[in-house]
Amino acid sequence: MDTNTPLRVALAGLGTVGGGVIRLLDANRDLITRRAGRPIEVVAVSARDRSKDRGIDLSRYAWVDDTRELATHDGADVVVELIGGSDGPALTLARATLAAGKGFVTANKAMLAHHGLELAQAAEEARVPLKFEAAVAGGIPVIKGLREGAAANAISRVYGILNGTCNFILSKMEAEGRGFAEVLAEAQALGYAEADPSFDIDGVDAAHKLSILASIAFGTRPAFADVSATGVRHVIAADIAEAAALGYKVRLVGVAEEGAGGLFQRVHPHLVPIDHPLAHVTGSLNAVVAEGNFVGRLFFQGAGAGDGPTASAVVADLIDIARGEFGPPYAMPAAALVAAPTADSGERRGRAYLRFTVQDKVGVLAEIAAAMRDAGVSIESLIQRGVAADGGVIVAIVTHEGPERAVAQALEKLRGSQSLAGQPLWMHILE
Repeated sequence: MDTNTPLRVALAGLGTVGGGVIRLLDANRDLITRRAGRPIEVVAVSARDRSKDRGIDLSRYAWVDDTRELATHDGADVVVELIGGSDGPALTLARATLAAGKGFVTANKAMLAHHGLELAQAAEEARVPLKFEAAVAGGIPVIKGLREGAAANAISRVYGILNGTCNFILSKMEAEGRGFAEVLAEAQALGYAEADPSFDIDGVDAAHKLSILASIAFGTRPAFADVSATGVRHVIAADIAEAAALGYKVRLVGVAEEGAGGLFQRVHPHLVPIDHPLAHVTGSLNAVVAEGNFVGRLFFQGAGAGDGPTASAVVADLIDIARGEFGPPYAMPAAALVAAPTADSGERRGRAYLRFTVQDKVGVLAEIAAAMRDAGVSIESLIQRGVAADGGVIVAIVTHEGPERAVAQALEKLRGSQSLAGQPLWMHILE
């Protein structure tokens, strides 16, 4: 490798992160050159609006109107994709770049969750790098940590807080006692949540990221369709308060675990014990825990989004490529990734928090208790507190450890009950 020859980069997408990449390369140019062993230079850019003022001098770069043409740009060695979206222009650019024999760097977790195996195969066939540190947990080097630092370990479980928007909302509700809708509106005003926040608050974004982590941790093919995702839109202030009274905090946690029955992947609100590290991850931070058979518990925490942290991860990937350091995208050759069966969540054992909003009348608690008894759910505690905003009474149950199938059966028995106002909320307790 000629240390005087720069790594030439074509950049697709000049939003928050794209602008951050350019600013980072400018600000730390000398340091990056020394660490990479040669300069890293942006040579071409593409975005939807050429006239938009982004506060960056773009006159230094060739402007390409058709993003697809970056894949065959004569002056570029690597294409960085920061457009987003699981399909469309981003996927077209990824396929074309790898087919052209150029390296590809992306922050696009949705595209990787849906098409990661195909792109990994294409990169390996072309013998070019496919890097995506920025796709999971922003600036936290968790992909590198699992793929390289923990490569010698059998990982038994990987889990964590993977969506900063949900974590901001939950920790804000926790700190101020406000309702979900009010805090969501504030998150949107501050730019933490999109105008349509569904991908975040319904757990889809976290599920994309979890499927990528699971593939690297367990050597399985990315299987987003197998991730069970439930978000936080039905968590109310009373749940946060009840959790605190019980010694827990509410967090949206993604869990991936390998067992005899297959691979288990789920994103779901959890009650996290107050002495667990995840209970102290607040605001828009992300955190990931991986448990290896020799290294023990690894804990990664940091900013999960934003121009600076995400740009940091993108440029770290470029530095690796400039050094000539890259291997299989998912830590082992794509041909070695196995199609793991989906584990039956009903066989999992654990404790649960169940919240019901019920009519204030005689016999309601007996009806709930009977459904639990008939399904074989053992109740550890049952608490009735106050009145919900819609006038119903809130009843919270914590179960003893037992199979999840039994809880599901109990809730099914109560479905359609005239005593219940709305659907119950089920949150797992993180042990």
